[in-house]
Amino acid sequence: MVRIRLRRVGLKKQPSYRIVITDQRNARDGAYIEVIGQYNPRTRPSTEIVDEARVLHWLSVGAQPTEAVRTILKHTGTLDRFARLRQGEAVDVLVAEANAAKAAAGPVSLKTRFPSPAAGEGTMKPKENK
Repeated sequence: MVRIRLRRVGLKKQPSYRIVITDQRNARDGAYIEVIGQYNPRTRPSTEIVDEARVLHWLSVGAQPTEAVRTILKHTGTLDRFARLRQGEAVDVLVAEANAAKAAAGPVSLKTRFPSPAAGEGTMKPKENK
């Protein structure tokens, strides 16, 4: 079965995710068919960028989103547009509507909630020499 799911990228303790199309048997960071978006939970507000046309295509051919991706698609309004696509609206109209909504939303701040860990600052305690 083809899935729409998150693929982790980024440094240690600084996660960022790509929204990918993949076979459900592949590993989380394994092979994928196509990248259709990205998600960064560390920005204020969270950055959720989705290629509407490709998401609607993959949903229409039977790809199943995971729960995390389903939540992201609800935030962006893609699942509502997919329901309208199934009722007979044209894809071009829905994609134009999504682009207009994205332009009206304005820019997203790239400031993160947490600073990146400095060199040598980790959560692990140093070993004690005996």
